[in-house]
Formats: sequence, structure tokens, C-alpha cells
Amino acid sequence: MLKKFLGRFNKGLGIDLGSSYTLIYQQDRGTVINESSVVAVNTRTDQILAIGDEARKMLGKTPPHIVTTKPLEYGIIADFEVAEKMLKYFMSRVKAHGFFSSMPRVVIGVPLDVTAVEKKAVEDAVLAAGASEVFLVENIIASAIGARVPIQEPSGNMVVNLGGGLTEVAVISLDGIVNWKVSRVAGVSLDKDIIAFAREEFNLVLGEMVAEDIKKKIGSALPLKEPLSMPMRGRDVITGLPKEFNVNNSQVQEAVAKSVHKILDIIKLTLETTPPELVADIYQKGIILTGGTAMLKGLDEYIARDIQIPVHVADDPQTCAVRGMGYLLDNFGLLKDVIVPSSQ
Repeated sequence: MLKKFLGRFNKGLGIDLGSSYTLIYQQDRGTVINESSVVAVNTRTDQILAIGDEARKMLGKTPPHIVTTKPLEYGIIADFEVAEKMLKYFMSRVKAHGFFSSMPRVVIGVPLDVTAVEKKAVEDAVLAAGASEVFLVENIIASAIGARVPIQEPSGNMVVNLGGGLTEVAVISLDGIVNWKVSRVAGVSLDKDIIAFAREEFNLVLGEMVAEDIKKKIGSALPLKEPLSMPMRGRDVITGLPKEFNVNNSQVQEAVAKSVHKILDIIKLTLETTPPELVADIYQKGIILTGGTAMLKGLDEYIARDIQIPVHVADDPQTCAVRGMGYLLDNFGLLKDVIVPSSQ
């Protein structure tokens, strides 16, 4: 009880704990952390060597006794101890100055298909990292709020949250989710597509960071008006030596086409099972895309062409969820309406 009481005096934190990136919002300061969800561990000493972007730089470059690990898979905690240490590290970096600065109230997002066991893992990890209280909200609800979608109105709003590990699609009305679907085809899937393409077409083994960089810089869902290209560097499968090829956006578009089409399919499936009154609202207002993968060039137009409904990418889509959590910290009445019931 004392921990909760002291937490009232501290600025709250909103945490978007993602498979690829962790973002933290602090009341009165905005988004203060946006780093990779990667941890580097020395298996000989069991010590953590680096966390976040510093650990990401080590991916594929470490000796056998140093392991770079991602403690989250598909939006849920896969390695509890490492996730707790990662959270503790990030929270320690942003804690407010003052006597009670180590015990903030935390709003944190969870996937739509989260289980009771997974909810408890998130709660326990955040409390162990130093929070006074933990409030769980669905990531897609937070994303909708961050994208300024009027979720409290009696009207259908479709939001597609395209993260690293998950694609979540939801129809929201009156602060609640009426219909939803989840797919594990998301940003990381596109990276894997590019890695597979490089191996099949060029006999080239690519690293995860290189594939993600190619996706961000020249990846697209549709042909681009101005062709783009960049060097693709890796290891030759046959000789084992370093090699470089030039890859263009048309090749990358072809590489990710199947995964992009699967994302479209999950959106269509959600629409097909949504009540007609809400579909009529969505047809009029359009679909909102949030999450980092929403920045894939031409994705909004690709979806809109197929389903004949306007599609809009939210402003700064990667930070939508954490900004929504920040809004909830300032609006406790709305937070009470959208909170996910505790597992305890």
C-alpha cells in the first residue's frame, strides 16, 4: 500500500514493450526512450553487457560466449529475467528527479490475444523493475488514442497496428473492441523475407540489421515513381567470403509481397466479420494504420486499392501507442474504461 501511495507523487510512465522496439513516455516530458528491445549477455559470467541500441549493434558480431537476445516474441515476454532487467535499465534512465522517483505508476500495452499467464508476466516484470502500480491496456486501444481516433463515440473505427512481431486489427466503438484479428505476419516477417530473397537470388547470407535497413530505406508495397537502390552486403554462401550486390526497390517489393498480402487478408477478414452498421462507418471514415511497419512505402495505397476504403497512416505511427498511454496517464477516467482486468 505504501508503494502505491508514494507512486501517486511521481510522474507516470507509459511503456510500449514491443518485439523490436521499446518506447517509454514520461508525463510532462513526452517520449523519452525509443530503443531496440535487445539485450547482450555474457553467458560465462551471466552479466548483461549492453541493452537497447548498444546491444543491437552487437547482433551477429559477438563471440560464442556473448549472446544477443530479444526477450519479447510476438509482443509477449519470452524471457522473464532478461525482460525485467531491460525494463529496469530503461526505467532507471528516465526516472524523475526527487525522493519518490524510483516508483512511478505505469501504463503498459499488451496484445489483443494475451493470456492470463502472459498478463501476469508483464505485471510482475514491471513491478520488479520498480513501478508502484501497473495498468494494462491493449496496444491497439492505446494506438487508437495516440492517433486521435474518437474511440468513445458510438461509431465504428478500424485501426490496424503494424508492429514488429504482430499485426493487430480491431474495430473500436464506445471505448471497446467489437471485432478483432491478430496475425504474426508483421515487420520482422518482412525482414525475414528479404533475408530469404538474398539467399535464394544471390546466394548471400544477410544479417537482421542489414535486412531491416533495406526494408526501411527502399522497401515498398507498390512500385515507386522514382526507383531506389542500395548496396546489400553479406556473406557468400558458396565461398564464405564477403560480397556485395546492388538491390533495387522492385526486387524488395517482390520479396515482401507475400507477407504484405497476408496483412491485407487479415484486414479483409476482420471487415467481413464486422457488423454492417460499423462497416458503414469505416467506409465513410477510412482505416487508420499505426505502428512502425505502417511506414512501409505505399502500404496505405496498396490496402486502399484492394478494399476500396480510404486508408490513412497516423502521424508518427511508431509512437502512437506510447503517446496514447501518455494521454491515459493524464485522463484517469478514460483509463478506467479501457483497462485490461488484472490477472491477480
